[in-house]
This record gives sequence, structure tokens and C-alpha cells, in this order.
Amino acid sequence: MEMDIVFPGGARVDAVTNGMVITTHQDGSAPAPFGLFLASIGTCAGIYVASFCQQRGIPTDNIRIKQRMDVNPLTRMIDHIELDIQLPPDFPEQYKAAVIRSAELCAVKKHLENPPTFDVHTSVMEGQFYN
Repeated sequence: MEMDIVFPGGARVDAVTNGMVITTHQDGSAPAPFGLFLASIGTCAGIYVASFCQQRGIPTDNIRIKQRMDVNPLTRMIDHIELDIQLPPDFPEQYKAAVIRSAELCAVKKHLENPPTFDVHTSVMEGQFYN
């Protein structure tokens, strides 16, 4: 698995993966990298919730996930994330616990619970990269 990170200019930094470009920017014209990271948690859980509901013929148009993050004032790092799956009043009672379990299958969440190791280094490129 591989992803190219490119520098198109200014404070913009893009990720090129699977033929798509994910744009980030620190000036507010695109999501900042940390915002994308946080959004990946809730949207990943949302993919699992949507799949669960679709498999059972349950409409998702009135389902929301409210993601809340608590920041530790000493470290200024997020130390708690809450995913509140907001269901409509007519959501089937027998599926409420199962929809939580489906959200907990999120691959982003699982990677945060068992984080990868990092190896940051430099290398010299040969040939032309992206323009």
C-alpha cells in the first residue's frame, strides 16, 4: 500500500492515492490535515453504520453521527473521542446495540487502538516526480 504526498505550492499539500487527489491546506480553503484525520474517524464509523442499515433495509437519511473530541489542556492533544450515533425515533429497537457494534468495526478506530510504528527518513528521488 502506498500514497504519494505532493507539494503543489504555498501551504497546500496533497495526497495522491488510487487515482484521486486529497487536497489539504492550512488557510481554510481546503481541510487541514488534522481535520481530515479527525473526519476519517467519524466517516469510517459512518460507512459501517450505513452498511449495517442498508443490509437490513433501514433508511439512513435520518441517522447522524455526532463526533465530539475532548482536548487535554496540558498536552493540547485529544484524549477522548465520543461517537454519538443519533437515530430517528422509529429506528428498530432490536438493532440499537448492533449498530453500535458495527460502528466499532471501523478500521480507523482499530488502528488508533493498535497504532502502527513510524519510520520517517529521507531518500534521493531519481527521475521526474509530479509537476
